[in-house]
Formats: sequence, structure tokens, C-alpha cells
Amino acid sequence: MRKVLSLLALSLTFLSLASYAQTKTGRISGTVIDGSTKTIESATITLLKAKDSSVAKMAVADKTGKYEFENVPEGRYIVAISAVGHEKGFSAPLEISATSTAVEVKTIELVPQAQAIAGVTVTAKKPAIEQKPGKMVVNVDASPTNAGLTAMELLEKSPGVTVDNDGNISVKGKQGVMILVDGKPTYMSGADLAALLKNMQSTSIDQIEIMTNPPAKYDASGNSGIINIKTKKGIVKGMNGNANVGYTQGLYARFNGGANLNYRNNKLNVFGGYNAGTYEGYNRLLIDRKLYAADKVTLLRTIDQVSRPHFEGVYHNAKVGMDYYFSKKDVAGVVINGNFNTNDEDPYSNTNIRDNSGKLLSKLESFADNSRKSSNITTNFNYKHTFDSTGREISTDFDWAYYDNDNRTSLLTRSFNENNQHMPGQDVLMPGIIPSVVKIYSGKVDYVHPFKSGLRLEAGAKTSFVNTDNKVNYQRNGVDAKDRNNHFIYDENINAAYAILSRSIKKWELTAGLRLENTIAKGHQLSNDSSFKRNYTNLFPNIGAGYNMNEKNQFNLSYSRRIMRPDYDDLNPFIFFLDSLTYGQGNPYLTPQFTNNFEFSHTYNRFLTTTVNYTQTTDIITELLKQDTEKNITFQTKDNFSTMKQWGVSVMANIPVRKWWNANIYTNVFRNSYKGLYNNDPVEIAFTSFLGNITNSFTLGKGWNAEISGWYRSKAAEGILVANAMGAVNSAITKQMLKGKGTLKFGVRDILWTQKFNGYAKYSDVDVMISSRRDSRQFNMSFTYRFGKKNIAPARRKTGGADDEQNRVKSGGGN
Repeated sequence: MRKVLSLLALSLTFLSLASYAQTKTGRISGTVIDGSTKTIESATITLLKAKDSSVAKMAVADKTGKYEFENVPEGRYIVAISAVGHEKGFSAPLEISATSTAVEVKTIELVPQAQAIAGVTVTAKKPAIEQKPGKMVVNVDASPTNAGLTAMELLEKSPGVTVDNDGNISVKGKQGVMILVDGKPTYMSGADLAALLKNMQSTSIDQIEIMTNPPAKYDASGNSGIINIKTKKGIVKGMNGNANVGYTQGLYARFNGGANLNYRNNKLNVFGGYNAGTYEGYNRLLIDRKLYAADKVTLLRTIDQVSRPHFEGVYHNAKVGMDYYFSKKDVAGVVINGNFNTNDEDPYSNTNIRDNSGKLLSKLESFADNSRKSSNITTNFNYKHTFDSTGREISTDFDWAYYDNDNRTSLLTRSFNENNQHMPGQDVLMPGIIPSVVKIYSGKVDYVHPFKSGLRLEAGAKTSFVNTDNKVNYQRNGVDAKDRNNHFIYDENINAAYAILSRSIKKWELTAGLRLENTIAKGHQLSNDSSFKRNYTNLFPNIGAGYNMNEKNQFNLSYSRRIMRPDYDDLNPFIFFLDSLTYGQGNPYLTPQFTNNFEFSHTYNRFLTTTVNYTQTTDIITELLKQDTEKNITFQTKDNFSTMKQWGVSVMANIPVRKWWNANIYTNVFRNSYKGLYNNDPVEIAFTSFLGNITNSFTLGKGWNAEISGWYRSKAAEGILVANAMGAVNSAITKQMLKGKGTLKFGVRDILWTQKFNGYAKYSDVDVMISSRRDSRQFNMSFTYRFGKKNIAPARRKTGGADDEQNRVKSGGGN
């Protein structure tokens, strides 16, 4: 730790001193529009040296027509702009000097060409996937075949991201990713987060950012980094938006539909959306267990179980927001999100208990009826003040979140003897009521200050308060099951502050950040009057260095330290039954895990990126299977399981195979190693694995587009559970219609029905094999219609203050 802090302090000192020893740099920014005052998207912006018209820098304008060049050395320049269907435009000469470090170029109006010019070449087109310093960006609208997909399906297509059958997300073979929406928390994790992502339509998503080493301004939570899903908002004057409807057919049918609207006048921007749908599916779960004697060698019994959960439900997602521009320097806003989910699940299980020779000893049949209702409301208030044109600004956020979850269950277990004869006297009926309420309050402030020397300072502070109140009340054959009932209250306060310094020095891009987080937590079990308190403070450094050797070769090196606190449900000590012999249970004594991440990458010719990474995690929070051999019980819980190490090498290439065919290829070879103790027995699990992802996009002409994509992951260690190889092949075809305003899409997911999970856990006295197959092969048809002004530009996106806290909420339900 001392070495890390010493390195950080040295980097900060180096940046500060270097800012006064190097050539002065500045910033040039502006806006481009066409002759009718409409914004022009993706115009090519070239910064030319005035003395000889040589190229100094190049950029692409955003959806509002804005562009910016940073770290421009002293000198005289001209801005040249080109866009399809327009004549070229030029600015007047401008100068960066010691007294003029921020230049705002007068708005440039491009003159539309009077007629189509043969041979016009598109000079700038946003790629489907971009590799940027510190992150990978997936541009959703750049691929027409993304129409009709959900956020979860988009993540499955994203390079380096894997999603298992339960909706758990990993990045580069590492679990523990933090999901944000517009830089804000998703308010859920586990089953509810999976349900949210499966219900979020691509028509409302602009970009997906994948950050493996996020800067210090983000919460330090997330073992493998952050995935930020950016949604669409409009700031073009007038009304615009889209509507969509979709139908999916697997074994069961699913329907979805919704609309997103934006309205803007001079001062006010109002936006909102509503999406709803149904879902239904199944899971065929096989579990085979071996139970051993105390010597952990002699086989006593085996248990084979078949469970077929069937689920169905309805979801409603609503969002409304407003931004008000008091002046060019002051804007305030409010965003309210509501997610409402009703889910019913009725799993049936058949369990056979056998002796060591395979002879049947007894049999159990379990019938469950689980009903889950969740109502989640989140609100964000925000304000930003811009001091001047240099980019100096301050912003504040206040967040409030409320989750009310009403879960009810009923489990009937029928017993049979070795002759398959029913024994009514041993039947057990266990109904239960499991309500849960979570409240989150958060506030933060962020400040940005660019110095004339080119040094840039970002700083901020945050505080959050969380309260969870969980109850469980089971009955056993009409009598209170006091050994299963509980009432658990958990309170947590996190206070944080951060500072980041960044500086460009010739060919170098340097950044150093430090985040301080203090956590105060307490939990209380009322049933047995037991409690715990924790108070800990940690530092999280983040260091990065980029070297632009030439136009074809760029290098980046980064390091960050991160924390992953247990989800609130994982701290909850309640028992949740699958059947009478299988259940899950929380662990109130979980402690955070800490991770050190190192990455080194090289980008060649802006199309081929190679990355080497190393990760070490201590006190890793791992899912464990534990057994009670005498009672034939297996239960799943989480525990701090010593250490995990990973090294990996990944390569990503974006290849234009033909003018009409583009391929994006991602490969990753990684080795996960876990080492710890279970029941005082040493456990070591290590596998070298391969992950591959390829997306082929075809432009067929006359509005037709097609895509064939797929992914494959070899045998890998997921915690101390070993997952065997699995993968999937997907395809889609789209047709643009109604003058480009409508998109009709037909797609097939998991064509070969290979997205099947199977794996095993073998350590100490645990010997379990698991197989799970879901309704993953699905046929999808969707239609999306866009209306209003065509150039829809994104409004400011708010990064709320409750990121980490809301991601740790599990509110039940899911599909």
C-alpha cells in the first residue's frame, strides 16, 4: 500500500511540475450547422496549421454539431470542416498563446450542394464499436440489426462481455461488474437487474461504455469495472421520438412495446418514455450430489434432482424528466424513474435419495408457488453552473430511491419410501411471506478546473445513506416456523472525496487520481438480538499514462484499486427455498473484497488493439455450496474466499472485409486462479480459458442490412464453480422503410441451441454437478418508427450520486 501511495504522490508531483516546464497548450471548440440552421451530425473537423496548411489534429462533430480540440500547442491555426452533401467550410485564422488558451470558433455554416455530386465519399461514419482511452464504446444505432434487441442482448454481443443463464455479467472473465444507466445506478442487482436489462429496449439506448479501469470520479465499487448504458434524450427544438413493438417466440410467446418522446423549446427540455411487456419461460435444472463420510472419501449416498421452474410476468418501465436552462451558464433538471415488475414462478422438483450402490432409499416431490411484486421509484435532482468558456464548471446531484418488494412463497414437499409409496405423515407445507424495503439517499458535488498551463483538475465529494428492512415469516404445517423466521435491519453510510490531475505533454497523456471512501455500517437481527458494526476507511488510487508514438501506434498503461461491497441481499441471513433439500442463505458477516487492476494496451492503425491485464483480488466474495451430510441438505451462500488472481491477453480488430461487409473480432485468453480454505481444507482451482466474439455486418443495399454474430467461451472457473464450454450463434436481417423512419427486423437467437450451462463444484466434502437449459432459442420480430426532427441530439446526461448503493439492491423477481 505504501508503494502505491508513493507512486501516486510521485505522479501527482510530476504532473504539477511538468505543467510549468512544458510548452503552453490550449483548447479550440465550436459548432457547425448547415445553411438552414440545422445541426450536422458526424462532420469531419480538421485543424490546420496556418503557416503551411498541414494537419495538426482531426475530430468528428457530435450529434449537436459541436467539436473540440484539447491540448493544442501555441501557434496559429485554421479550422476546416467537411460533410456529405455540403461544400467545405473554413474558419478565420485563430491563435493559441499564453494569454489566449481557450478559443471559441464562430459558428460555421456549411452551404448545401445544389445537386448530388457523383462519387461523393462519406468522410466520417461512426463505427459500431470504438476503442477509446480507458474504455470501449458500443454505438447502438451504428448497427441497424440492433433494432428490436434488449439491453441484455446488446451486452451479450459486446466484446469481452459474457452473460450466464442467470443474467450474471462478467467482463474479461471477471465477475463483479457495476452497471450504470446514464452514469446513474440501476437500482437493482441479481435477478431484478437481469429483468431490467432484458426489458430495456435498444430504441432507447445510444451507447454502451465498458470501462475496466474507471477514473477516480466514479465509485470505487466493481471488481471488473463499470458498464455504463447511455440512453437517448433530445435537445433539437420541437417534438421528436420513437415508438416500437416487438414479438418473441421461444417455447412461449413474449410481447413488448413502448415509446420515447422529447420536446424542446428555448429554455425547456422535457423528455420521457414508457415501455411494457410480458415474459414467460422455463429452466430445466439437473443437480447430482455425492455425500461422503467424515473421511471425505467413502461414498455414503447420492442425490439426483430434476427441477423445472416455469415463470411468467409483466413489467412496466416509465421515465420522465426535465431540464431548464436559466441561462447559457446555468441549467437544472429532475429525472424520475419507475420500474414495476410482477413475477410468478411455480417450480416442480423430483428428488431421489440413493445409497452408495444406487439403490433408491426415498423420494421427494416438491411443488412451489412463488409470487414476487416489486415497485421501484428513483428520483434525481441536478444542477450545473459553467463559469467560463474554458470548461470550468461545478455540478451537484441529489438522489432518492425507494424499493418496496412483496414476495410470497408456498412450498409443499411430499415424501415417498423406497417402494415409491406415499407417506402422508411426513409431508410438509411451508408458506412464507418475505417483505423487503430499501431506502437510499445520496448527494454529491463535482468540480472541473482547467489551468492555462494545460493541467486539468477534477475534484468532488459524495455522501450516501442506505436503510434496508427485511422480514421473513414461515409456517410449517400451520404452525410458526420459529427456527426459520427472522427480521434483519441494515444501515450503511458511505462518505467519499476524490481528486484527479491530468496533463498532456507532447506525445504523452498523463493522469493521476485518488479517491477516499469511509464506510460506516451496522446490522441487527431482531430474532436473536445479534448485531455487528463496521467502520473502515480506504484509499483508491488510479494512474494512467498514454503515449502517442506516431499516427499508427498508441500505447496506454493504467492501474487502479477497487472495492466490492456485498449486495444487501447477500448480507440478509434469511433462507430462500428451492425445495426442502436445496436453499439459498445470506451471510451477514461478509466483508468487502479489494482488487488491484493493471492494464497495458497497444493500438495499431486505429483498428487493432491488444491488451494485457493482471488482476489480484483479496477476500474475494464467492458463491459457495455447503452441505449438511446428515440431513442430505445442500445450500448456497456467499463467503470471503481468500484470493483470486487473473492474467489475460485480449485482441480486438475492426476489419472492413468488403465495402458491404464489416467484421468485428474479439478474442481473449485468460487464466483465473482461486486459492483458499473450506472447512480447513485447502482449495485451489485454476483454468486457462478462451473467450471469442465475432460480429459480421452486411449492407445489402436498398435499405436491407444483415448480421451474423456469435460467441464462444471454453471451460472456465467462475469462483470455485467450474463452468464447461458454451456459446451461441445469432442472426438478423433488417429493412429500412417509410423514407428511413421505420425499421422492420427479424432475428433468431441461439440458432443451434448451444447456450446451455453445465458445470461442477468439487472441493472438500462437496461434489455437485449442475446442468441448466433455458428457453434461449428465440425468434424475434420488431418494428421501430422514428418521428419528429431527424437530427436527434443527446441532452446532458446526469451522473447521479447513488451509483454503488443502488447496484447492490436485490429486490426479487426476474426472468
